[in-house]
Amino acid sequence: MPRPDCFPYFLAPAPLAALPRYLVPTKGISAMLRTLCLAAALMGSAALSAMPALAQGGPLRITITDGVIEPLPFAAPVFTDEGGAGELAAAITQLVAADLEGTGLFRQIDPSAYIGGTSFDAPVAYENWKAINAQALITGAVTASGGRVQVKFRLYDVFSGQPLGEGLQFAGTEADWRRMAHKVADQIYGRITGEGPYFDSRVVYVSESGPKNARQKRLAISDYDGANVQYLTDSSTIVLAPRFSPDGNRILYTSFETGFPRIKLMDIGAMASKSLADLQGNMTFAPRFSPDGSSVIFSLEQGGNTDLYGMSLRGGGINQLTNSPAIETAPSYSPDGSQIVFESDRSGTQQIYVMPAGGGEPTRISFGEGRYSTPVWSPRGDMIAFTKQNKGRFHIGVMRTDGSEERLLTSSFLDEGPTWAPNGRVIMFTRESAGSAGGAQLYSVDISGRALRAVPMKGAASDPSWSPLLP
Repeated sequence: MPRPDCFPYFLAPAPLAALPRYLVPTKGISAMLRTLCLAAALMGSAALSAMPALAQGGPLRITITDGVIEPLPFAAPVFTDEGGAGELAAAITQLVAADLEGTGLFRQIDPSAYIGGTSFDAPVAYENWKAINAQALITGAVTASGGRVQVKFRLYDVFSGQPLGEGLQFAGTEADWRRMAHKVADQIYGRITGEGPYFDSRVVYVSESGPKNARQKRLAISDYDGANVQYLTDSSTIVLAPRFSPDGNRILYTSFETGFPRIKLMDIGAMASKSLADLQGNMTFAPRFSPDGSSVIFSLEQGGNTDLYGMSLRGGGINQLTNSPAIETAPSYSPDGSQIVFESDRSGTQQIYVMPAGGGEPTRISFGEGRYSTPVWSPRGDMIAFTKQNKGRFHIGVMRTDGSEERLLTSSFLDEGPTWAPNGRVIMFTRESAGSAGGAQLYSVDISGRALRAVPMKGAASDPSWSPLLP
């Protein structure tokens, strides 16, 4: 997909001093995003509550309270059509708002409450937005011509009466309009929360069809919100557990094409797959890329025993990393590549262990009730997500990398297989409903356990893997 261009739109030939005053970025306004303290709230037991500004001219404040996150109210008038945009301007506005509201941290004020119109180049009538209790205002404009689209936006702190960061413009083909909307939303999300972006990303997953006892499965890829679905394989053979490479251009997955589970490597651009290794008579599964994409870790079964192995993608043989009579699988690297987390039943039940990436004595880190599986290291390196089964219920949870501060985020008949958003603050997973008519669906939740929502995929879906942020 072509890469949209990004640049501060008012870095034009006209000098900054010649621009209207309301366009000039103000020093110090980044303090607003620092006051949100989102990271502290998500990592601890406290939550966020959007509070009114302490003074009419002061910066917007988000204070930590003892329980409920009150979403920040924002206004987003339909972006101005500056030529040829037509319905595209409204579609982009709606997608930006949907991205923000989907986090659970923002609430769009009903446009019917807006007082007067908003032109992108007109001075902001802050009093009108204060009157409807908007704390943030998003304005934008769209131009379309010859198959090309330009989207520009500004973000304002209503109560302090100042812009929040510089205005930006994104340009690309008309087919890229969703990516440009996601990029706008990423900028707004980052400026207000201080967190990294994640809307402009993709998910690879297993698309499922047919009855529950005879599912047909094929690999599919889509935007993070389920749009722009593309099928990567047909349903002639069972496929499982696709995993993105660090650059997002390749996928590892397990295929039953030969009757045995074997790992395959796919180049997404070429739509071409090849077997990872010629290990006849042995089952290979549960692969993961190393953080630099140069090697792979996976499970290999030999003689009824399953251990972890590593293999360079630049040539060479495989390297055995564990040697135990237990079943050891579902490995995941730490972001710096120095450690591996995995599941093993060496203690008698499924538990989570951490060991050096080159092998060595594993350290058990899970000690709660029940069984633990599918651990995945956060891209931030601070937490590990996992699946937990206890007392007939399945949960998605997170813990520190030493096993401390375990928190369960979900509970259902069957939740499993977490994957992290690029910013390490949201988790996607599979939820399976009970009964013969039940099916698999993708859900997402933030690491505080809030904003649990179904991802609107086409049909049943399972085994998600979140891509890195798109370039």
